[in-house]
Amino acid sequence: MADIPPNLTWERAAPPDATGPGPWIEIAFGEGEDGDAPVYIRETSAPDNVVTTNRRKWEAFVLGVQAGEFDHFVEDGSGDRAAM
Repeated sequence: MADIPPNLTWERAAPPDATGPGPWIEIAFGEGEDGDAPVYIRETSAPDNVVTTNRRKWEAFVLGVQAGEFDHFVEDGSGDRAAM
């Protein structure tokens, strides 16, 4: 596993009105501004388990989420996965 810098600033991906401990996803951006700069991702319930990617891949993922490319992974309210 890659070394995780100790001085990261973690940003919690939670609704503004969220209360309680989550679990929530947290993201921290490592040093650098280019596409190869590291991005760290963890869940609040397991903060020692950190996944690392880079900014280029993170930005592609965010664009995919915004475009609805992952909506089929979300339950539709009935307990079933949403149709593709």
